[in-house]
Amino acid sequence: MSMEEVARRAGVSTATVSRVMNNKTVVKSATRNRVMRVITELNYHPNLLARTLAGGCSRTLGMILSNMENPFFFDVYRAAETLAHTHGYEVAAVNTGYRPEKLLAGIRMMIGRRVAGLAVIASEMEPSFLNEVTESKIPAVFYDLGSSRQGVQNIRVNCRPGIGRIVDYLHDLGHRKFAYIGHHPAYGPAGEREVTFVESVKRLGSAWRTACAQDSLEGGRQAARLLLESGFRPTAVICVNDFMAVGALRELRDRGLHVPQDVSVTGFDNIKLSEFCHPALTTVHIPRERIGRRVVAMLCPEEGSTTAGDIVIDPELVLRGSTGPAPA
Repeated sequence: MSMEEVARRAGVSTATVSRVMNNKTVVKSATRNRVMRVITELNYHPNLLARTLAGGCSRTLGMILSNMENPFFFDVYRAAETLAHTHGYEVAAVNTGYRPEKLLAGIRMMIGRRVAGLAVIASEMEPSFLNEVTESKIPAVFYDLGSSRQGVQNIRVNCRPGIGRIVDYLHDLGHRKFAYIGHHPAYGPAGEREVTFVESVKRLGSAWRTACAQDSLEGGRQAARLLLESGFRPTAVICVNDFMAVGALRELRDRGLHVPQDVSVTGFDNIKLSEFCHPALTTVHIPRERIGRRVVAMLCPEEGSTTAGDIVIDPELVLRGSTGPAPA
């Protein structure tokens, strides 16, 4: 169904149909009602891509995220959307579920839609995917891409000091048996956090184990279960993020273990949930709202930020009730 058919049925020009669709006030109410009636009868939907190409610019930003179920990613999206709306932009989101093939499909869809800018907040980025984005000439910004590339805008969180501080803090409290709960260790920031954990506990000569599951509440619970059923009894459990840490807390509680009296637990990200679970989580703060706003600032000409390269964010340790001295 085309705009021309709507115009023919309504007895008006295509320009009048376009004015009605764009809610222009110059159209008489009787004409507007007639056009809207035909649009409803024909179930007409405008070709947004064609309108974008005809107008020469898009007012849509694309955002691709690894896991919208995890509040970390949702917080980044929400902050970006709020600022984008103030400049008259919409934000179209794709959730990949950590699947590289879905990330690639999302990138190609956004390029096909000719979005005004693209943010990739995803861990499963591969070099060939990055090439597709850069070759498209669409302004793009990435989150924790890893090593920098010329002309690429990248927001990077310095995770290593964050994990290192957690391990050192727990070691100072007397902990010598550590466990790590992670997800997708082959991907970007998640893998870097696990590598840093292993390096840190080895440096201190402590005993350690790791367990991996999906990035979810149930995944954190499952990883904690795997650790305990292995026979290893850690006095401190460090989780890749708060989301999985909350699941781990549930499993420890169900097994009759007290936090932090029997075992200390930490997260990473400082999502809002970390303040309200019981006990409140010791974690590492990453400013999700700042990242979301920064993404829009780097993509919107109105914000005037076009500097390429890395923006590095140093996380901060947040101490709460889920950690304490090692049990005797």
